[in-house]
Amino acid sequence: MMGGRTYHYERVASTMDLIHELADRGAEAGTIVVAGEQLQGRGSRGRPWHSPPGGLWLSALFRPAAVGGLEVLSVRVGLAVVQALESRVHPPVHLKWPNDLILGGRKLGGILCEARWHGGALAWVAVGVGLNVRNSIPSELRDSAVALAELEPTFQVEDVLEPVLDAIRGLDLRAERLSPVELERFAARSWLDGREIRRPLSGVVTGLDNDGALRVRTSQGLHVSLRHGSIELAGTSPSR
Repeated sequence: MMGGRTYHYERVASTMDLIHELADRGAEAGTIVVAGEQLQGRGSRGRPWHSPPGGLWLSALFRPAAVGGLEVLSVRVGLAVVQALESRVHPPVHLKWPNDLILGGRKLGGILCEARWHGGALAWVAVGVGLNVRNSIPSELRDSAVALAELEPTFQVEDVLEPVLDAIRGLDLRAERLSPVELERFAARSWLDGREIRRPLSGVVTGLDNDGALRVRTSQGLHVSLRHGSIELAGTSPSR
Protein backbone atom coordinates (compact mmCIF):
# COMPACT_ATOMS: atom_id res chain seq x y z
CA MET A 1 0.00 0.00 0.00
CA MET A 2 1.47 3.32 -1.09
CA GLY A 3 1.25 6.53 0.86
CA GLY A 4 1.33 9.96 -0.73
CA ARG A 5 -0.73 13.10 -0.46
CA THR A 6 -3.97 13.78 -2.32
CA TYR A 7 -4.30 17.24 -3.88
CA HIS A 8 -7.80 18.49 -4.69
CA TYR A 9 -8.42 21.27 -7.20
CA GLU A 10 -11.63 22.78 -8.50
CA ARG A 11 -10.21 23.42 -11.97
CA VAL A 12 -6.86 22.66 -13.63
CA ALA A 13 -5.45 22.53 -17.15
CA SER A 14 -4.44 18.87 -16.76
CA THR A 15 -4.04 16.57 -13.76
CA MET A 16 -1.38 14.68 -15.72
CA ASP A 17 0.73 17.81 -16.15
CA LEU A 18 0.38 18.59 -12.44
CA ILE A 19 1.39 15.09 -11.33
CA HIS A 20 4.46 15.25 -13.59
CA GLU A 21 5.40 18.60 -12.01
CA LEU A 22 4.99 17.18 -8.50
CA ALA A 23 7.04 14.11 -9.44
CA ASP A 24 9.83 16.31 -10.78
CA ARG A 25 9.88 18.11 -7.41
CA GLY A 26 10.28 14.82 -5.55
CA ALA A 27 6.72 13.83 -4.63
CA GLU A 28 6.44 10.29 -3.27
CA ALA A 29 4.73 7.36 -4.92
CA GLY A 30 1.02 7.37 -4.23
CA THR A 31 0.65 11.12 -4.64
CA ILE A 32 -2.65 11.84 -6.42
CA VAL A 33 -4.14 14.96 -8.03
CA VAL A 34 -7.95 15.16 -8.26
CA ALA A 35 -9.72 17.91 -10.19
CA GLY A 36 -13.36 18.90 -10.51
CA GLU A 37 -12.70 20.02 -14.08
CA GLN A 38 -9.89 19.78 -16.62
CA LEU A 39 -9.54 22.44 -19.28
CA GLN A 40 -6.92 20.56 -21.31
CA GLY A 41 -7.47 16.94 -20.35
CA ARG A 42 -5.95 14.37 -22.69
CA GLY A 43 -6.54 10.76 -23.53
CA SER A 44 -4.53 8.18 -25.42
CA ARG A 45 -2.55 9.25 -28.48
CA GLY A 46 -2.86 12.89 -27.39
CA ARG A 47 -6.59 13.10 -28.04
CA PRO A 48 -8.51 15.77 -26.08
CA TRP A 49 -10.43 14.34 -23.11
CA HIS A 50 -13.71 16.10 -22.35
CA SER A 51 -13.50 16.74 -18.57
CA PRO A 52 -16.33 19.02 -17.38
CA PRO A 53 -17.56 19.38 -13.79
CA GLY A 54 -19.27 16.30 -12.39
CA GLY A 55 -16.73 13.68 -13.46
CA LEU A 56 -13.88 12.00 -11.61
CA TRP A 57 -10.61 13.26 -13.11
CA LEU A 58 -7.41 12.20 -11.38
CA SER A 59 -3.76 11.35 -11.92
CA ALA A 60 -1.56 9.22 -9.69
CA LEU A 61 2.22 8.95 -9.31
CA PHE A 62 4.07 5.62 -9.36
CA ARG A 63 7.79 5.05 -8.97
CA PRO A 64 8.30 1.39 -10.01
CA ALA A 65 11.65 -0.15 -9.14
CA ALA A 66 11.88 -1.75 -12.59
CA VAL A 67 10.48 -1.19 -16.07
CA GLY A 68 9.25 -4.76 -16.58
CA GLY A 69 5.69 -4.11 -15.42
CA LEU A 70 5.03 -1.05 -17.58
CA GLU A 71 3.40 -3.06 -20.37
CA VAL A 72 0.74 -4.43 -18.01
CA LEU A 73 0.22 -1.27 -15.96
CA SER A 74 -2.93 -0.08 -17.72
CA VAL A 75 -4.48 -3.54 -17.32
CA ARG A 76 -3.68 -3.54 -13.59
CA VAL A 77 -5.10 -0.06 -13.11
CA GLY A 78 -8.23 -1.04 -15.03
CA LEU A 79 -8.74 -4.10 -12.87
CA ALA A 80 -8.28 -1.99 -9.72
CA VAL A 81 -10.83 0.61 -10.83
CA VAL A 82 -13.35 -2.04 -11.89
CA GLN A 83 -13.00 -3.74 -8.51
CA ALA A 84 -13.51 -0.40 -6.74
CA LEU A 85 -16.77 0.10 -8.64
CA GLU A 86 -17.95 -3.50 -8.25
CA SER A 87 -20.27 -3.08 -5.29
CA ARG A 88 -21.53 0.34 -6.39
CA VAL A 89 -22.25 0.04 -10.10
CA HIS A 90 -24.69 -2.39 -11.77
CA PRO A 91 -24.55 -3.77 -14.40
CA PRO A 92 -20.81 -4.50 -14.08
CA VAL A 93 -18.15 -2.34 -15.72
CA HIS A 94 -16.08 -4.09 -18.39
CA LEU A 95 -12.59 -3.47 -19.72
CA LYS A 96 -11.83 -2.80 -23.35
CA TRP A 97 -8.16 -3.43 -24.04
CA PRO A 98 -5.94 -1.52 -23.72
CA ASN A 99 -7.36 1.31 -21.60
CA ASP A 100 -11.14 1.83 -21.73
CA LEU A 101 -13.85 1.26 -19.13
CA ILE A 102 -17.13 0.13 -20.71
CA LEU A 103 -20.63 0.17 -19.24
CA GLY A 104 -23.55 -1.21 -21.22
CA GLY A 105 -21.54 -1.10 -24.44
CA ARG A 106 -20.60 2.56 -24.05
CA LYS A 107 -17.43 4.20 -22.79
CA LEU A 108 -17.59 5.10 -19.10
CA GLY A 109 -13.96 6.13 -18.67
CA GLY A 110 -10.37 5.63 -19.64
CA ILE A 111 -6.83 5.16 -18.38
CA LEU A 112 -3.68 6.91 -19.56
CA CYS A 113 -0.12 5.92 -18.59
CA GLU A 114 2.89 8.19 -19.21
CA ALA A 115 6.46 7.29 -18.21
CA ARG A 116 9.29 9.76 -17.66
CA TRP A 117 12.94 8.81 -17.93
CA HIS A 118 16.25 10.14 -16.62
CA GLY A 119 18.64 8.99 -19.28
CA GLY A 120 18.03 5.27 -19.62
CA ALA A 121 16.52 4.91 -16.14
CA LEU A 122 12.81 5.03 -15.37
CA ALA A 123 12.13 8.05 -13.14
CA TRP A 124 8.37 7.74 -12.61
CA VAL A 125 5.04 6.85 -14.20
CA ALA A 126 1.94 9.03 -14.17
CA VAL A 127 -1.42 7.28 -14.46
CA GLY A 128 -4.54 9.23 -15.35
CA VAL A 129 -8.06 7.96 -14.72
CA GLY A 130 -11.13 9.66 -16.13
CA LEU A 131 -14.60 8.49 -15.11
CA ASN A 132 -17.93 9.93 -16.24
CA VAL A 133 -20.07 10.26 -13.12
CA ARG A 134 -22.65 13.02 -13.47
CA ASN A 135 -20.89 15.24 -15.98
CA SER A 136 -22.58 16.16 -19.24
CA ILE A 137 -21.81 14.03 -22.29
CA PRO A 138 -21.45 15.97 -25.58
CA SER A 139 -24.35 15.28 -27.94
CA GLU A 140 -22.05 13.81 -30.58
CA LEU A 141 -20.76 11.24 -28.05
CA ARG A 142 -24.02 10.12 -26.43
CA ASP A 143 -24.26 6.99 -28.54
CA SER A 144 -20.74 5.91 -27.54
CA ALA A 145 -20.26 7.35 -24.02
CA VAL A 146 -22.16 7.03 -20.74
CA ALA A 147 -22.12 8.52 -17.24
CA LEU A 148 -22.99 6.71 -14.01
CA ALA A 149 -25.81 9.17 -13.25
CA GLU A 150 -27.66 7.79 -16.29
CA LEU A 151 -28.13 4.60 -14.31
CA GLU A 152 -28.68 6.21 -10.94
CA PRO A 153 -29.50 9.95 -10.93
CA THR A 154 -28.33 10.41 -7.33
CA PHE A 155 -24.79 9.17 -8.09
CA GLN A 156 -22.08 11.62 -6.93
CA VAL A 157 -18.31 11.74 -7.45
CA GLU A 158 -17.91 11.22 -3.70
CA ASP A 159 -19.57 7.81 -4.03
CA VAL A 160 -16.62 6.45 -6.01
CA LEU A 161 -13.70 8.76 -5.15
CA GLU A 162 -12.31 7.07 -2.03
CA PRO A 163 -12.78 3.48 -3.29
CA VAL A 164 -10.93 4.36 -6.51
CA LEU A 165 -8.12 6.17 -4.64
CA ASP A 166 -7.71 3.23 -2.26
CA ALA A 167 -7.65 0.74 -5.14
CA ILE A 168 -4.98 2.69 -7.00
CA ARG A 169 -2.79 3.13 -3.93
CA GLY A 170 -3.14 -0.57 -3.17
CA LEU A 171 -1.66 -1.68 -6.50
CA ASP A 172 1.35 -3.99 -6.44
CA LEU A 173 3.50 -3.29 -9.50
CA ARG A 174 6.43 -5.56 -8.74
CA ALA A 175 5.50 -8.47 -10.99
CA GLU A 176 6.48 -8.06 -14.64
CA ARG A 177 3.75 -10.41 -15.85
CA LEU A 178 0.08 -10.72 -15.08
CA SER A 179 -0.67 -13.52 -12.64
CA PRO A 180 -3.16 -16.32 -13.39
CA VAL A 181 -5.56 -14.61 -10.98
CA GLU A 182 -5.22 -11.28 -12.80
CA LEU A 183 -5.75 -12.98 -16.17
CA GLU A 184 -8.85 -14.71 -14.83
CA ARG A 185 -10.23 -11.44 -13.49
CA PHE A 186 -9.54 -9.71 -16.80
CA ALA A 187 -11.22 -12.50 -18.79
CA ALA A 188 -14.32 -12.13 -16.63
CA ARG A 189 -14.54 -8.42 -17.49
CA SER A 190 -13.07 -8.31 -21.00
CA TRP A 191 -15.45 -6.54 -23.38
CA LEU A 192 -13.55 -7.73 -26.47
CA ASP A 193 -13.23 -11.47 -25.84
CA GLY A 194 -14.99 -13.39 -28.61
CA ARG A 195 -15.70 -10.27 -30.67
CA GLU A 196 -14.64 -9.77 -34.26
CA ILE A 197 -12.43 -6.75 -34.90
CA ARG A 198 -11.32 -5.06 -38.11
CA ARG A 199 -8.48 -2.81 -36.88
CA PRO A 200 -5.56 -2.85 -36.39
CA LEU A 201 -6.12 -6.23 -38.07
CA SER A 202 -9.08 -8.46 -38.89
CA GLY A 203 -9.82 -11.36 -36.58
CA VAL A 204 -11.51 -12.56 -33.40
CA VAL A 205 -10.22 -11.64 -29.94
CA THR A 206 -9.37 -14.77 -27.97
CA GLY A 207 -7.90 -13.40 -24.73
CA LEU A 208 -4.92 -11.75 -23.09
CA ASP A 209 -1.30 -12.88 -22.73
CA ASN A 210 0.44 -12.52 -19.38
CA ASP A 211 2.62 -9.76 -20.86
CA GLY A 212 -0.49 -7.65 -21.52
CA ALA A 213 -0.75 -8.35 -25.26
CA LEU A 214 -4.18 -8.98 -26.79
CA ARG A 215 -4.55 -12.33 -28.58
CA VAL A 216 -6.32 -12.32 -31.93
CA ARG A 217 -7.11 -15.24 -34.25
CA THR A 218 -7.06 -14.01 -37.84
CA SER A 219 -9.36 -15.24 -40.61
CA GLN A 220 -6.39 -17.29 -41.87
CA GLY A 221 -6.23 -19.09 -38.54
CA LEU A 222 -3.05 -17.36 -37.37
CA HIS A 223 -2.69 -16.35 -33.72
CA VAL A 224 -1.33 -12.82 -33.36
CA SER A 225 -0.45 -10.86 -30.20
CA LEU A 226 -1.24 -7.13 -30.30
CA ARG A 227 0.82 -4.94 -27.99
CA HIS A 228 -0.42 -1.52 -29.04
CA GLY A 229 -3.14 0.04 -31.12
CA SER A 230 -6.71 1.30 -31.20
CA ILE A 231 -9.27 -1.46 -31.56
CA GLU A 232 -12.25 -1.13 -33.88
CA LEU A 233 -14.99 -3.73 -33.98
CA ALA A 234 -16.06 -5.23 -37.30
CA GLY A 235 -19.34 -3.80 -38.53
CA THR A 236 -18.98 -0.46 -36.73
CA SER A 237 -18.11 3.01 -37.94
CA PRO A 238 -14.56 4.22 -37.24
CA SER A 239 -14.09 5.32 -33.64
CA ARG A 240 -13.48 8.96 -32.81
